[in-house]
Amino acid sequence: MKILRLAIPDVVLIEPQVFSDERGFFFESFNRKKFEKAIGREVRFVQDNHSKSVRHVLRGLHYQIQQPQGKLVRVVVGE
Repeated sequence: MKILRLAIPDVVLIEPQVFSDERGFFFESFNRKKFEKAIGREVRFVQDNHSKSVRHVLRGLHYQIQQPQGKLVRVVVGE
């Protein structure tokens, strides 16, 4: 994640790192720790991710034992 401070006070441009391959792409669109560090204050939202998958592939879902997470899946196009 690339953080750029802009000329307008308190405005920050956040550019995510996108991971692409033949299955589609994935990127972390929000990360609480990195965001708080960039803006210099606490927020309550933890993390948001966005991915695109090709047919018959669902990216971004992983079984997690150490730090379990609930998952919200949005279908923007398709079914």
